[in-house]
Amino acid sequence: MAETVPVRCPACHREHRYRAPAYPCVCGAPVTPPLDRHCSATPVSHRVWQDDWVTVRCASCGRSGEWPRPELGCACGTVLRVPVAEGPGPAGPDDGTDQGPGAARQRFTPDARDATAAIAGAAEATAAGAAAARQPFRSVTIRTARDAVTATALYLRWLGYRDVRRADQRPPSGIGLAARGVLAQVDPAVRPAALRDVECLWLTAMTESADCLYFSLAGYATDARARADALGIPLFVLDLTGTPRPVNTPADALDTSGTKKSAP
Repeated sequence: MAETVPVRCPACHREHRYRAPAYPCVCGAPVTPPLDRHCSATPVSHRVWQDDWVTVRCASCGRSGEWPRPELGCACGTVLRVPVAEGPGPAGPDDGTDQGPGAARQRFTPDARDATAAIAGAAEATAAGAAAARQPFRSVTIRTARDAVTATALYLRWLGYRDVRRADQRPPSGIGLAARGVLAQVDPAVRPAALRDVECLWLTAMTESADCLYFSLAGYATDARARADALGIPLFVLDLTGTPRPVNTPADALDTSGTKKSAP
């Protein structure tokens, strides 16, 4: 079982208990990044794509793969990078078949075709379980903007929204998704979402008599978080495992109970 370590947010001084997620090696064994409890977590204020990955060697087969660097979304809106005890790891066979996600690493390049294909893939992936009871959320590792859209579409369906599609009106930044009664904005930028981004989403949702949700890869500026709290907009941070993390009370409530507006 992965080790749990204490993590203190340097922005609001909240204490968290964090356990690194496990990833499946190509051999089938779980791989967990080793956490360094002697170093402090650092806020992610500017993303450098190469720094978002860490090399971890599988203890079972010895293969080295690149996996998302551990991160934690604090309730204050700060995204924290949890330190990893990096090293060569245990020796083992290496047959050159490393299939870690670093092999397909790309820059974020969102466009309409990627968004449409991602939504279609998300719908297909969840269609078989649509009529089943709400199961634990399963997502996709985020390497590109398309992956971020796919993860968000999967999450919206998991919450109970149906007919997830690309929004008719393109937002000023990021990618817009729509479902029955809701608009969602996916922001894969490497800077925190700004106040204007949140306000534009809210105004667009108001004109369509819909609720709205915001999904950001890099967190939120302080004034954007405050405005979202005042307007009741659920805010989520997408970590690199593809799991949306609630960062305010409306998001917590939605993540816990799901929506009751879904169609049968």
